[in-house]
Amino acid sequence: MSVSKCCISGFTWSGTPTGRTGKVANNDVYIAGDGTDVAILFIAGLFGWTFPNVRLLADHFAREIGATIFVPDYFGGEVLDFDLLAAEKFDQVDLKGFIARNGREQREGEIFETARALKRDLGFKKVGAVGYCYGGWASLRLGAKEHAEQGKPLIDCISIGHPSLLTKKDIDEVSVPVQVLAPEIDPMELWAHE
Repeated sequence: MSVSKCCISGFTWSGTPTGRTGKVANNDVYIAGDGTDVAILFIAGLFGWTFPNVRLLADHFAREIGATIFVPDYFGGEVLDFDLLAAEKFDQVDLKGFIARNGREQREGEIFETARALKRDLGFKKVGAVGYCYGGWASLRLGAKEHAEQGKPLIDCISIGHPSLLTKKDIDEVSVPVQVLAPEIDPMELWAHE
């Protein structure tokens, strides 16, 4: 499996993130917003949880939605070098190794545990997931029928943007409402037409 060039190119927004860092289910996490009974689990793309754009977007979601947004580190502290990616020096980035070290076999369990902790340990009544690129497959897995507990899904709804690394099973197993944000023609979604 691979990712498109658009997944590893971009720019940095201006602004300063206003959230805080903490821990949820043994994962470092950026937290935006506070005081609501609704949580959103924000599963970042390949730039990871420390990328300023991700944190600024989490802050924006918290303000606009009125929810508490959690952006966990699902890459074990590893961060892709944004400067190399922005300069399109892709040959200097071990993207294949990064994805292998942080694929579903390595990270799916901790992603599920984070979602469980939001309801079980932190008491949120509603939990949604938003995932971009890499976070797309993970968000869909959280809404899978097979991971429901006591007849209830781990999360209540999903929004995914330009999801990558998907399988047909990821889509077939979803049992919660899903919003898909994607262009009309997306090379990462062409597998669905095969």
